[in-house]
Amino acid sequence: MNYEKLKIAEAHFLQSYPGGFADPELEKVGKRHRMDKMIDFAREVFQKSAFEQPNAFLENLVKLVSRSSMVSLFEKPKFRDAVNDMNSSDREEFVEALRKLYHGGQATGFREAVEILGRRKIAKWSLLTIGLVYYRPQKEVFVKPTTAKNIVQKLELDLEYRPRPSWEFYKGYREAILDIKERVDPSLSPNNAALTGFLMMTL
Repeated sequence: MNYEKLKIAEAHFLQSYPGGFADPELEKVGKRHRMDKMIDFAREVFQKSAFEQPNAFLENLVKLVSRSSMVSLFEKPKFRDAVNDMNSSDREEFVEALRKLYHGGQATGFREAVEILGRRKIAKWSLLTIGLVYYRPQKEVFVKPTTAKNIVQKLELDLEYRPRPSWEFYKGYREAILDIKERVDPSLSPNNAALTGFLMMTL
């Protein structure tokens, strides 16, 4: 990783917004994303017991994706329609993959979810990672393709971005973001989504 470029980006950002994400200008932007509300909703959606009722779980998952300001307007209806078109065995398979992703066997769950969504041509980074970053905002990351590509390129990360999601990239990208978090001012990372937002704005 190019730590020198990271430090330059941090200095520029703090020059423009001395309070980091607590700066009045950025607080306005933050309100649009309603992170606190989305985090609370995600904790409800992905709690262990929720996976025992596949239909109700998927209904709430579609709501979460629909309400997210970070998922593109183009992907939201496609995801909703794909979930609605699933038969009962597909639904159970998808819910089981997500249960692993959120509550044990993360690598397996990620790969299975990619496979299931891939059959419907909607294996998208944003759809796979949006719930993760809301559910564990300090531990997981949201992979927005343009931002991720930029971060990998500008900070010279030893990662190869591909449009089809892979566990290997997710794991490496998450490690890089958590490493960056340790090295920059805490005001730049109230959560990991904000931290990648800072990188998007400065790189």
